[in-house]
This record gives sequence, structure tokens and C-alpha cells, in this order.
Amino acid sequence: MLERLKPFRESMKDAKWADITHAAYEKNTNLSSTYMYLESELKSYSIRGCSAAEIEVDLLTGNILLRRVDILEDTGESMSPLVDVGQVEGAFVMGIGYWLTENLIYDRHDGKLLTNRTWTYSPPGAKDIPIDFRVTFLQKSSNPFGVLRSKGKKNLISYIKI
Repeated sequence: MLERLKPFRESMKDAKWADITHAAYEKNTNLSSTYMYLESELKSYSIRGCSAAEIEVDLLTGNILLRRVDILEDTGESMSPLVDVGQVEGAFVMGIGYWLTENLIYDRHDGKLLTNRTWTYSPPGAKDIPIDFRVTFLQKSSNPFGVLRSKGKKNLISYIKI
């Protein structure tokens, strides 16, 4: 991409980056770049996380109320902490659905999933989300193999145990 922008940078000395890219855009210059990694280029790394939950169960109705959830997640050096918090919260709520609200029903004869449609699927609702939801990140946990020393997220379903 820098090669495609080189003529604009040379003709627009001391111009701001935004002006250079805008001029390239106006001339229909491709301003995107992609790369597909090879599996041999990947290095493995550990991601750790843990959670604790305070849950209230109504023994008469079976209703569950998540009073408080604390999650500690290893994100490496987070590139965008607010995005990472949203990812961790979303994964946890997905786990709530997986363990608490989904009612998977399979056909006895062929094993086919019968609850695979919007009318039979029960995702978590607004009142299923923890009242007090706290997410913190592990500090001083760089990933030498990740983009800007960050780490990808694991799905938090594995952390939720009933």
C-alpha cells in the first residue's frame, strides 16, 4: 500500500497523511491491503481467565438471578480495553445462554437438533445479565507473538460452571 501511495507522498511534500490518502482515494487508488498467514507462521500462547459469580436461585420457581460476576481475563497488552471488555462480557452472556437458558432438545430416533429455530431458541434476556458485572484484565502479560503484544480471546463458556 505504501508503494501505491508513494507518488502522492512525493508530489505532496509536507502534506498531512489524511490529505495524501484523500488524494489517492480521489484517484481511485486501492487503499486496502490483505495478508493471509501460513499455519507454520503461528506461534502458540496461553490465554487465562477466571470468573466468580454470586447467584440467587429461587427454589420454588427455579428462577436464577446473577447478583454479581467478577471476571479476570488475560488479554496481553490490550489494544482497545473498551472493545475487549465488550468481548469478554459478550462471551460470558453467551455462556449464560449456553448453560442456563438454552433448552436443547434432540430427536430420539436420529439425534437431529429440534430446537434450532428462532421460535424454539431461548437466548439470554436483559434480566439474565448480571446486576453487578466486573471485568478486569491481567496486568503485565505481554504476548511476544501477537499483534502489538495482544492476545485473542477464548470463549468464556469454558469458565462457567454450574
